[in-house]
Amino acid sequence: MESTRQQRIARLIQKDLSDIFLRFTRSLGGVLVSVSEVRISPDLAIAHVYLSIFPQNKVAETMTAIDNEKGRIRGEMGTLERHQLRIIPELHFHLDETIDRMERIDQLLKS
Repeated sequence: MESTRQQRIARLIQKDLSDIFLRFTRSLGGVLVSVSEVRISPDLAIAHVYLSIFPQNKVAETMTAIDNEKGRIRGEMGTLERHQLRIIPELHFHLDETIDRMERIDQLLKS
């Protein structure tokens, strides 16, 4: 169970990362990255960020580019949140596969 503080910080990180990825994906060309969920550890040191990437054929190269730029993304987040957070959490990016699961379940129900 997340505390209220964890939930507020997770929403703040999600909003700021959405803005950062909007600028970041312009350089990738034709890729849409959205932050679907952020879960933060109780000590506020680690943030697990779940990303939804469209189109599906560019998921691997986009995740590689994001992992390579993890330090720069955290730095930009630090400049945006420097007055709200004392410590900028370490970012762990994960692919959000809930949409794929929903489509698979929908196809199974139709057949």
